[in-house]
Amino acid sequence: MNIGVFFGGKSPEHDVSIITGELVISELKKMGMHVTPIYIGKNGEWYIDERLGELKFFQSKEKNAALKNFEKYVLNLKESMGKMVFNKKGLLVTSNIVIDVAFPCFHGSNGEDGTIQGMLEMFNVPYVGCDVASSALAFDKILTKLLYQSLDVPTAKFVYFNGADWKNKKEQLLTEIKTKLHFPLFVKPPRLGSSIGITRAKDEKELEFGIELALHYGEKVLVEDGVENLADITCCVIGNDELTASLVQESVFDSELFNFEEKYLKDGGAQTGNAKNSLIIPARLDAEMTKKVQDMAKEIYKSIGASGIARVDFLFDKKENKLYANEINPLPGTVYHHLWKASGLELNELLEKLLQFAKERYIAKNKITYTFKTDLMEFANSVKLKMEK
Repeated sequence: MNIGVFFGGKSPEHDVSIITGELVISELKKMGMHVTPIYIGKNGEWYIDERLGELKFFQSKEKNAALKNFEKYVLNLKESMGKMVFNKKGLLVTSNIVIDVAFPCFHGSNGEDGTIQGMLEMFNVPYVGCDVASSALAFDKILTKLLYQSLDVPTAKFVYFNGADWKNKKEQLLTEIKTKLHFPLFVKPPRLGSSIGITRAKDEKELEFGIELALHYGEKVLVEDGVENLADITCCVIGNDELTASLVQESVFDSELFNFEEKYLKDGGAQTGNAKNSLIIPARLDAEMTKKVQDMAKEIYKSIGASGIARVDFLFDKKENKLYANEINPLPGTVYHHLWKASGLELNELLEKLLQFAKERYIAKNKITYTFKTDLMEFANSVKLKMEK
């Protein structure tokens, strides 16, 4: 079995994806797995080469020059069914790379949002993680909030709109936001993660700046109420039908916003599990609230139709003892291995489970009937269906 690890991508979270991809590649190789690194550059070009399986390649100043000299591969559409077959370009006798299972490690648009999953579904290739629909739903913060409303899951109050609305009825929207919500507010591009493009607005001037910034990264804007006395709470879930929740993590940060720097750079990054002083596992919650977080995480996971793995983030008002569901991450950065390790599951065990979940879902999916016998073609030239000349 050859596992294709897909990472990079045309997304502001490109570099974060590289970190996740390299971690997964390294661990799979330690487990004795056959792995092919498949990297998508910031320009959307695809590359296949063993050198892509080492982080030092991406830290090299000669990276871009080396990529230009890589051997070219093309996807063989005819052979790619139940697998992905890449042929070396320009050879009379082709050299094949066959991907039996895909492990997407994308973060952000053009990968984590259901797009790569859609391609893999078309080729009927088994893959790790959430499917097309659940990836798309979880990836979009507005859709996530609307889902919470339909399920009566508590979430912070919000307003959303698109760029055209902002251009044509700016004052009306500002009035609506100030009427329905209260400062400080969080302004977000709804289809982006890693806290990129997020603004904490304390007044109308900062609100307008945050909206313009969010529209720089997407076509829509999400504005949320800030939660006072905040504790940032996270719980991971794995599984298909039988679900397992991790311990609950509390993230501690110095700034007013859990930003990109604190997530990935300061002390090695809280989201990668390296910034130990920024993480409290288990979270400072009583047993009842801890169970509530885990149960709600599993309920949300099941409601969006997630499979394999996902992470659910919460906002906890410590003074009011209130829990608010926040965002869903259909592919947690570095598969959140540090939280699973604290929960008693080592990285190799976690990856084994994720591959097994992918296999189980693939088998179940291929038991579904996708054909329907019909006599429609026999009547294609009938008066009603006949094309006018």
